[in-house]
Amino acid sequence: MEWQAPAIVLDVRRHGENDAVATLLSEAEGRHRGLVRGGQGRRQVATWQVGNLVAARWTGRLDEQLGQFTAELVHPSAALVLDAALALALLAAACAVAEGALPEREAHPRVFAGLFRLLAGIAAPERAIVDLVRWEADLLADLGYGLDLRCCAVSGAVDDLAFVSPRTGRAVSRAAASPWAERLLPLPAFLRDAAAPAGASDWRDGLRLTGHFLARNGFGARHRPLPPARLSLYDRIATLAAPLDRPES
Repeated sequence: MEWQAPAIVLDVRRHGENDAVATLLSEAEGRHRGLVRGGQGRRQVATWQVGNLVAARWTGRLDEQLGQFTAELVHPSAALVLDAALALALLAAACAVAEGALPEREAHPRVFAGLFRLLAGIAAPERAIVDLVRWEADLLADLGYGLDLRCCAVSGAVDDLAFVSPRTGRAVSRAAASPWAERLLPLPAFLRDAAAPAGASDWRDGLRLTGHFLARNGFGARHRPLPPARLSLYDRIATLAAPLDRPES
């Protein structure tokens, strides 16, 4: 058995003294694990960094076996953001979510394409955060847990949708939400309008929204918590947003 494809490195774990077990995401093969001979050695370690795009080749005697990976580096995403803390946190969070939420060996081409675009623009983290939230919403939809942001679940209105029910994932207008707004999740405008401006508070609200449903459905369905890298990213963005939430004296 064999396949070759462009792939994104999602996770790399040491195996023995010099080898590694890598998890890649490709368009047709989905999330796929394999042994990398010498993956921790000097000649290959730069290739096998989380977030990198590689030209991968997987071989195995049987399809269900772990098999082996070889790869050539195509785009060194990880090295390009080593000195950019926010971009590096975004990269780590996105790859950890894909590695933990996607079923193994199940194709999700939209998720792959979205992660590819996100990583290609990771050097501009202010835009990449918005892309990450949208990508997480697409991932939830691919897993069967899509958010319904078309109209208000209470009134049917399509304007001024400002909240999402944490139970149903459906949007709620500002007017309909007023009696119980504190129980709902804020809906950042950029999830409905690609041209809407977004700042740190919007980033935080977006990460909180998709994070809630990832924790409950994407990871909760597999009895796993959200990855530490995703939790850390939310905390970082919440810290950025906190001064903006304080009333002016």
